[in-house]
Amino acid sequence: MRISIKIKFSIFLAALLLLTVFILSLLVLRGIKINQVEQYEKYLARQTETANVYFMQTILAESNKIPQIFLNTKGVEFAKQLELLTGQTVVMYDENGKVVSKKTTPSRPDSIGQTLEFALEGKTAYLVEQDMLYYLTPLNVENEQVGVIQFYYSLTEDNEFYNRIRQTFITIGASIFILSFILAYIYFNSFAIGIIKLEQMVDRVRKGHYEITVLRRRDEIGRLSVGIHAMSNQIRSTLKDMEEEQEKLTLAVNKLSLLDQQQKQFIGNVTHEFKTPLTSIKAYLDLLEMYPDDDELLETAQTNIKSETERLYEMVDKVLQLSTLEKYDFEYNPEKIEINQITSSVLQSLSGKMNKFGIKLEAELTEAYVNADKDSIIIILVNLLDNAIKYNKIDGKIFVKNYIHEEQVYIEITDTGIGIPKEAVTRVFEPFYTVDKNRSRQSGGAGLGLSLVKKYIDKQGGSIKLINSDENGTTFRISFPEA
Repeated sequence: MRISIKIKFSIFLAALLLLTVFILSLLVLRGIKINQVEQYEKYLARQTETANVYFMQTILAESNKIPQIFLNTKGVEFAKQLELLTGQTVVMYDENGKVVSKKTTPSRPDSIGQTLEFALEGKTAYLVEQDMLYYLTPLNVENEQVGVIQFYYSLTEDNEFYNRIRQTFITIGASIFILSFILAYIYFNSFAIGIIKLEQMVDRVRKGHYEITVLRRRDEIGRLSVGIHAMSNQIRSTLKDMEEEQEKLTLAVNKLSLLDQQQKQFIGNVTHEFKTPLTSIKAYLDLLEMYPDDDELLETAQTNIKSETERLYEMVDKVLQLSTLEKYDFEYNPEKIEINQITSSVLQSLSGKMNKFGIKLEAELTEAYVNADKDSIIIILVNLLDNAIKYNKIDGKIFVKNYIHEEQVYIEITDTGIGIPKEAVTRVFEPFYTVDKNRSRQSGGAGLGLSLVKKYIDKQGGSIKLINSDENGTTFRISFPEA
């Protein structure tokens, strides 16, 4: 069933106006309710302070200054004086939760027991029952709790005020909705008529009737009608455009062929890298079958099988991430994030691994903000720092700093590791490329980390550079536009 654009406009306007009025009313009413809660909480907090001061003064004036004896003997009289002082109905409890004052109306609800337990633990708590608020707060003498004071606070006036405001919003909101809908409908109806006429023009062109009339409007709809008129006079030139598209299609096919070759090469690299740990695992399993009673072999096999399995798991995880970035659209959720905070969090998560290899960390971090995907930034930092740990020397160091220069936020990560030869600098971001194959296998690397890092950075409009590498270590610098 086809629905007219006029009806769609009307439904959309009605829904938009209703949503606007509803959200506005909801926010204002919520603000009023929050304000009411803050007011009576502040008021009752002042009453609590007054009660504690008055209780201390009364105790000091007594010959017997033991608070518990005073509450048991003169609790009723003190509660009456406190009611006159605060203007609130008061019930007092001793440190065991026993009422030591006269039980006055309104009656205590059954559910107040749990609230009283909180107050006996030195916490201020209150319970709302219909239009009545029961406020329980510790009674202290020199920071030691000796009992509980319970105030009664009526919420009747607050609730009546809130209900009046809510009714006013309903009345005014309905009036504004009706008036706004009428005015908006009149305004948008002219656009709907113009769009319907444009549809009729397109339909004539579709049927081969190229003589159409241009709408006399000075807006986008008028310009669109001019464009449709011009298009109808140039349809024959479409054949030429089709030839150009054919050429583009041929180019696309060639690119797909190249991508297919790259994919085959990628699969070959994956197969080769996976084969090494699998061969090692199989070899140890064969040895265990041959020498099942060799405890030393069993211990060695467990250690190496665990290491190769972890390396294999890491390769699978990073291959899947690379594959996802190549095959699917990048899920990019940009937000304003603070680099110092995220970098500190990543460094904290890797501190255990640094301590394991005796690597010292020196960080020089300053406050800086970028618009980027938080999860991607974490993946970038984890991979770069993980490489700095893996390829570092025993008892080495890692230096991390960030700074702002010419509206760019820079992060530099320097290690004191094995370094990267000059002939390998241009290949470090290739998948499965490692400078030292033996070292990478010992540390669990597969040459996928930097490739993954570069793809995440490129997808977010940043850049990464290898700015220094020699026998004393390596420095990577990444940058993002400042937020």
